[in-house]
Amino acid sequence: MKFLSSALLSLTLASATAVAQDCAIPDTPDLPDGGSSTMEQMLEGQKTVKAFQEAATKYRECLDVKIAEATDAATADEATDADIAALRALEQQYNTSVSSEEALAEEFNTQIRTFKSVNPG
Repeated sequence: MKFLSSALLSLTLASATAVAQDCAIPDTPDLPDGGSSTMEQMLEGQKTVKAFQEAATKYRECLDVKIAEATDAATADEATDADIAALRALEQQYNTSVSSEEALAEEFNTQIRTFKSVNPG
């Protein structure tokens, strides 16, 4: 029985990933090194971060639709464990996207502070 449950969970997680496949998660960009970059490179890095944030927002908007559909399935009278697991997997993908965006913004702010300390005034 445990094997069947494990197999079902694996299949469910794969299904949730497949459901979200048409939602394209953006690649996390490389950031300029604040200790050695020029002002132009830092400004280009800022544009890259903003573009990533816009793409991440579009990704989450796409997931919102999938999450709404999965919520309907998971809260229906005939909901299965697979429906609930699919919803949880989509919610995890959404949360991971938010965390990734926050981490990128934090790292870029660190590089800006480093740039300012190396290039005062």
